[in-house]
Amino acid sequence: LEDLIADEQVAVTVSHQGYLKRTPISIYRQQRRGGTGRMGMKTREEDFVAQLIVDSTHAYLLCFTNAGRVYWLKVYEIPDVGAAGKGKSMQSLLNLQAGENVRAILPVRDLEEEGKYVFFATRNGTVKKTPLKDFSNVMARGIIAIGIDKEDELVRARITDGSQIVFLATRLGMAIRFDEADVRSMGRPAYGVRGIDLGKNDYVVGVAITPKEHEPGAYRILSVSENGFGKRTDVEEYRLQTRGGKGVKNMAVTDRIGKVTTIQLVDETSELMVISQFGKTNRADTKPIRAAGRATQGVRLLNLDDDDAIAAAVVIPPDELNGKEDEQGTLLQ
Repeated sequence: LEDLIADEQVAVTVSHQGYLKRTPISIYRQQRRGGTGRMGMKTREEDFVAQLIVDSTHAYLLCFTNAGRVYWLKVYEIPDVGAAGKGKSMQSLLNLQAGENVRAILPVRDLEEEGKYVFFATRNGTVKKTPLKDFSNVMARGIIAIGIDKEDELVRARITDGSQIVFLATRLGMAIRFDEADVRSMGRPAYGVRGIDLGKNDYVVGVAITPKEHEPGAYRILSVSENGFGKRTDVEEYRLQTRGGKGVKNMAVTDRIGKVTTIQLVDETSELMVISQFGKTNRADTKPIRAAGRATQGVRLLNLDDDDAIAAAVVIPPDELNGKEDEQGTLLQ
């Protein structure tokens, strides 16, 4: 079947509520810079595009779930429903088990590629990295990607080259930044090692991966609290530590600010979509959000009712594609 399918670049859009569709890249390339763009995906009123993947129809999408399992999807298996179509739900495309939901979708063209790893982080602060080639044995029913305790769950998965810098942030406003080399490579069933030493009632809410060498100020951590506050902080403000430590203060958590909901890695061009539990949304550039130190409270991103709270904050892909592939992708919340 694969030999009959043209090997072409397509855009795969993933909505916040888990709908996938693909569109030929040529549709997006017909406008000049400064155009009004075109609709890339029709979504329900409370839904929005949370991830954009540009890759070949023959590439794989590795779909990692909260239970630590991985499922494979060929890009050509995702329906091509036209530029304004809604797409198909993840539940109908993958043979998920009861209670499973997808936490990360990573595009991969060559599952046998050497020097590539999948890096995992769990809610209870465990981290693990596994060679990408360990996931080359494709099975429709999915396989275990990381061993996870019953009271734990996978938070994020990222593709790395084995020598990057890992950033973990917690709900109670702590964070740790350490060298990926501190985590030795392990097989699929392994449970991993301690990434951060969590305090009482604390858990990991987000992960960011940055290159070891980069321009100062190129990457900032955007932290968002449940009461609608956010702040940007240069990654360099978090000193490098050894994995497994308690970390340093990331955000001042108070009754007014609320606890940290999520963190995102942003640059000067990033746009953020914030959505509350009652469906209130706000889309805004991250650049105007004041760059602040580690232990600060941040500024208000969204005005919320007293009993409302932030449900998710996602760095959204640009409306017009430029053909560049974002290897790590913007992760689903």
